[in-house]
Amino acid sequence: MMPHVPQPPHTPISRAPSPSGFSRVSDGLPFRTSPSLSDFQIEKSAKSPPSSARRRTMMPMPQVDDEFAFREAVSKLLAARLRLSTISGLIPMDSSQLVLFFRTKSGITHSLDFPIDVDQNSPPALDVLIAACRPHQTSDYDDYSDNESLFYPPNFPLTTSLEIANLPILDAVRSSLFPLLPQGHYLTVMRDKLEVVVKGGRMGPQPRSLRNDGRVATIVVTLPVRFRGGSFIVRDSEGYEERYFGRGGKNGDMEWLAFSADCEYEVETVTKGCRITILYGVYLKTFGPTGVTEPLINPSDNFLDLMSPVLNMSLGRRVGIYVSNDYGVNPSEVLAESLVPMLKGGDSVLYHAIKLYKLSPELHWTAGGYIWPVDRTVEIAEQGQNSSPSAKLAAGSVAGRAGSVNGGFSGSTAGSAYPDSDEDLLDNLRYRVQQSGAIPLGEADITILNDWNNPTPMIGKERVPFVVGGELDKLVVNALMVICP
Repeated sequence: MMPHVPQPPHTPISRAPSPSGFSRVSDGLPFRTSPSLSDFQIEKSAKSPPSSARRRTMMPMPQVDDEFAFREAVSKLLAARLRLSTISGLIPMDSSQLVLFFRTKSGITHSLDFPIDVDQNSPPALDVLIAACRPHQTSDYDDYSDNESLFYPPNFPLTTSLEIANLPILDAVRSSLFPLLPQGHYLTVMRDKLEVVVKGGRMGPQPRSLRNDGRVATIVVTLPVRFRGGSFIVRDSEGYEERYFGRGGKNGDMEWLAFSADCEYEVETVTKGCRITILYGVYLKTFGPTGVTEPLINPSDNFLDLMSPVLNMSLGRRVGIYVSNDYGVNPSEVLAESLVPMLKGGDSVLYHAIKLYKLSPELHWTAGGYIWPVDRTVEIAEQGQNSSPSAKLAAGSVAGRAGSVNGGFSGSTAGSAYPDSDEDLLDNLRYRVQQSGAIPLGEADITILNDWNNPTPMIGKERVPFVVGGELDKLVVNALMVICP
């Protein structure tokens, strides 16, 4: 048997470079003639040798007496995974490095060092802090006794040496509570208040209406003050509870937990010591393509000065600039406009600079000298039957794909399912592109702006898989930022 020689994974069959090498746009002029098919970039997939059959092994099912109870246990586990609304963790830090600074009504600033054990040695600053606190609105008591749950007045200055923004807590909150948050959306945190529950006290349910300030979640950090009891209960909108017993403020890593905005919480009775927590509000910001843009960066004055003459000399024309970075999306599934929240580097700076000039940039998909409308994806995977030779080739390729999926080719392996040459493949591809709604750039009347000093500019590439002759290839697609007058 001849040894198999693996082929390189991506072998372009096009005979011309990427759009960066288009001679028709190297001087910044728009397309005026129909583009050549050789401008398409196609990446060929490597042919892998057939893998040997492997014996499949099944995990043994557990032997249980009550099959119904087992199914119910599995159902509850999977349901709890889907309704995740709270998480917890530890902050790896030396609690002796933590200091709390606060100022009372008298104008005197105090500092409170940690860790604290009130049964061993209660620092005077802690007594001052507790004395300055007020009872919660949801307190079950009518007088100012030691059994009330308290909070530090928000109008009094308070800060700590703990910078929560420098810790990966927000990353954990995003990945756990907001796993589907799209790129371009980010979380910010702001300190809310400090809460105190002393020995013999408890905190009644704190309804979500008390935190109606636009937050999407709340983070609770337990300070290293020893206590016993005082379990923290989080209850979601459907009534499901999570109970956190905690470490009781022991020295070492500090505890934190987070819950979504539709939850309420309460603290059970503290039987010993004093429970002190700091709450932070988590807010969602975005600088996406719709609504009010809130960019994380602003273009420099020098960049705006460089852009001003380009816009002035392009007045009345539609100009386009290729996006320079890869974003790892499939143009057949998403619109080019969906890249706006993902823009990075110079692409982001350019986009927001255009917005500052009160212009409306649009992102379009483009390939081989064709451009898709802003509301169209690159749908070239399959085409219907047609009498044209190109359509027959397309239909043949689809039939080849269907046969491969079903385990073999139906009917005879006619030559129509396999393009005879690269020219046939490109002719087939152009037909698909035109059928998907793309038009030549010349007809779109768009001037491509290129750096004539740089013959090989960096242009971002996305890839659309398509089937031809029973093989999976990929069409290289670029994103074009079009500035509309």
